Amino acid sequence: MKAKYLLLLLFLLAFPSLADAQCAMCRAVVESEADGKTAEGINNGIVYLMAFPYLLVAGLFYFIYRKMRG
Repeated sequence: MKAKYLLLLLFLLAFPSLADAQCAMCRAVVESEADGKTAEGINNGIVYLMAFPYLLVAGLFYFIYRKMRG
């Protein structure tokens, strides 16, 4: 079971382009520019900012789980 989650995590980290995300305002601003690197940078920033709250909550639940079991 742990191997499946680890494999999924490694897959998502290896291919971050699969998780592109943009809000409507950011997309409109980026599409008005001719440079594609700006759009890629904004996408990566949004994905990384989105990931940290989930990691913190997962860590909190992990420590609660360990506290309850031990």
